[in-house]
Amino acid sequence: MKFEYFIAKRIHFQQGKKNVSRPAVRIATIGIALGLAVMLISICVVIGFKSEVRNKMIGFGGHIQITNFDNNNTYEMNPIQMDSLLIQKISEIKGVKCIQKFATKPGIIKTADEFQGIILKGVDKNYDWDFFKSNLVEGSILDLFSETPKNEILISNYLANLLKLKLGDQFYTYFLQDQIRARKFKIVGVYSTNFVDYDKMFLITDIRHVQRLNNWSPDMFGGLEVLIDDFDHLDEIGEKVTFLTANKFTKEGNAYFTQTIKQLNPQIFSWLDLLDMNVWVILALMMAVAGFNMISGLLILILERTSMIGILKAMGATNWQIRKIFIYHSFFLVGKGMLWGNFIGLAICALQYFTHIIPLNPEAYYVASVPIVFNWMYILLLNIGTFLVSILIMIAPSYLITKISPAKIIRYE
Repeated sequence: MKFEYFIAKRIHFQQGKKNVSRPAVRIATIGIALGLAVMLISICVVIGFKSEVRNKMIGFGGHIQITNFDNNNTYEMNPIQMDSLLIQKISEIKGVKCIQKFATKPGIIKTADEFQGIILKGVDKNYDWDFFKSNLVEGSILDLFSETPKNEILISNYLANLLKLKLGDQFYTYFLQDQIRARKFKIVGVYSTNFVDYDKMFLITDIRHVQRLNNWSPDMFGGLEVLIDDFDHLDEIGEKVTFLTANKFTKEGNAYFTQTIKQLNPQIFSWLDLLDMNVWVILALMMAVAGFNMISGLLILILERTSMIGILKAMGATNWQIRKIFIYHSFFLVGKGMLWGNFIGLAICALQYFTHIIPLNPEAYYVASVPIVFNWMYILLLNIGTFLVSILIMIAPSYLITKISPAKIIRYE
């Protein structure tokens, strides 16, 4: 065992209660632990928040949408007719999970006591129900495989409470066209995503209802939603889909309009990107506070051990050898602080993950409680980064050792 490591171990594990440096070392350790805990919680919360909001937006609109260029960003859609060859080419792009047809139509729900404007979204039998299954409060999803469309509908818990409706109830929805048209629907499922901006609008039904309301032929639909396997490849796949649909036209001569979910909702995604900046600010502040505590603790420890340093120098130890003693001691401090920091941070995150003990206002934050996602790669990188930065910070005060003269120290002793 190297004597530097041996002495560092003795200093760390056999500090007396009367040592001046003991409280400072404890404060430094607590600073590292609390700093790492706060950084861990920040990362888990921000990643969880971004993931929750992003997944809900994708659940309602897919990763990529292909619509008629003449829609003018309204829910009263102009139809498109896309040949099966183009759809097949899009589905063959690496990373594309599935393609589903959809159509939307604005309407008004009228009950005995209330009325409410809504968006009726029609989906076809290829629709991916994973999102709504995970957010289903009661009932079931739609049966889209019957020869004739059933008057089934999926309604949000928000709208059901607002209109005083429940599972199994029937109601009329009115659509304003050249003539007012009405459709009677039966609630077969109630969902709740806590994404109030969409929950208060969307009702999900068979796309054939929208086709009939608009007098479209069976091969007409409002657009395509493209779902992909990995959100990180959204821009790349979006460019490929845009390339395939560029200079292609519907049978009516209208161009296709391809947009990613980021382009459809730029304000929300800009807001989510801003959260990353907040995390970096928190990380910087926590590292600065923890670094200040560590430097203070190590300086006090060095000043307390000046007599030991003088004796070691008189015995022939070099400055670098003595500095290594305190750097090894720093390893013990940082390691202990990081162990406690990981325990505290992950324990708080796990408590929130399993109990949802901290609630949020869904109308403001789009989620009912603080979301937590354990991204172990980020957690590992955070630990490695914290360890390296902490050790680099500790190297600076160790230069004080080079200024200590053994002759002066021994004389004063």
